[in-house]
Amino acid sequence: MKRAILLVAFGASSAQGQSALKNFDARVRARFPGLPVRWAYTSLLLRERLAKARQKSDSVLKALRRLCFEKFTEVAVQPLQTIPGREHAEVCAAVDEVAAQEGLVCRVGAPLLAEPEDVAQAALALTRHLPPERAPGEDVVLMGHGARHAAVARYGDLAQAVSALDPRVHVGTMNGAVVLEDILPRLTSERVWLMPLLSVVGRHALQDMAGEQAQSWRSRIEADGRQCVPVLKGTAEYAGFAEIWLRHLEDAARSFDAAADNGAAGSEA
Repeated sequence: MKRAILLVAFGASSAQGQSALKNFDARVRARFPGLPVRWAYTSLLLRERLAKARQKSDSVLKALRRLCFEKFTEVAVQPLQTIPGREHAEVCAAVDEVAAQEGLVCRVGAPLLAEPEDVAQAALALTRHLPPERAPGEDVVLMGHGARHAAVARYGDLAQAVSALDPRVHVGTMNGAVVLEDILPRLTSERVWLMPLLSVVGRHALQDMAGEQAQSWRSRIEADGRQCVPVLKGTAEYAGFAEIWLRHLEDAARSFDAAADNGAAGSEA
C-alpha cells in the first residue's frame, strides 16, 4: 500500500496565516515521519490568488486526483475546520467522489469540535493559551466564525465548557450560536482581551474582529466603554488545539491498519 496525508484548510493569504499552516505541516511530518504530506484549499478565491503567485493551489478534488495519478492507494485526509458543518461536508463529498471514480481508499479525520471529548480538550487548551499579560478577573472574548448549520451548537457546548473552567472567558460567533450582543452585558472588566477562534489569522480576524470599522467586534466592545486588546493568533498556532487535529488524523491513519488486519484475519479464516 502506498499512503499519503492530505491536509485541508480554507487557505491563508497573510504571511502569518501561511506561516501557521507551515508550522502545522511540520507538526504532522514529525508525527508521521516518512509519509508524504500534501495540501488542499477550500476557498476558490485563495486558490486563484495562489495560482497567480505560482504557488500550489489544489482543491480537494484536484489534490486527490493528483495523488491517484502518483499511484497512492490510501490517503488520510485531515481538514483544519472547527465544526462538522457545511465546509466539512463538502470535503467529505469531494473525497467520496474521487473514491467512487478512482478507487482511492480515503479516511477523513474529524474537525476540531466533533465530539464531547474534543470540546472538553479544546476548553482546556483555550484556558491554557490565554494571554499571559491578562490580569485576574479580566474578560476574554473569543470570536468564532459560526454557521447556519446544526453543528453550530458545538460553539455553545464549548462556551459552557470554558465558562465552567473560567467564567470570565466568553465564546461567541459571527453567525448563530452566541453572538457578541449576548456577551456584551456579561463583560465587567475595564480591559477586555479579544481572540480569534479561527484556525489562522485572515480577513475575519483582521477586519471583522480587530478592525477599525464600526461593526468590528473590537469597535463594538470599545463603544461599550471598555479598552479592547486584540490578540492576533489563530488556533492552529497553539499546541493544545493542534493536538486535537493531530489526534483525529492519527485515528484516520490508524483505521487503515485496522482494515488491513481485518482483511488478513479474513483471508486466514
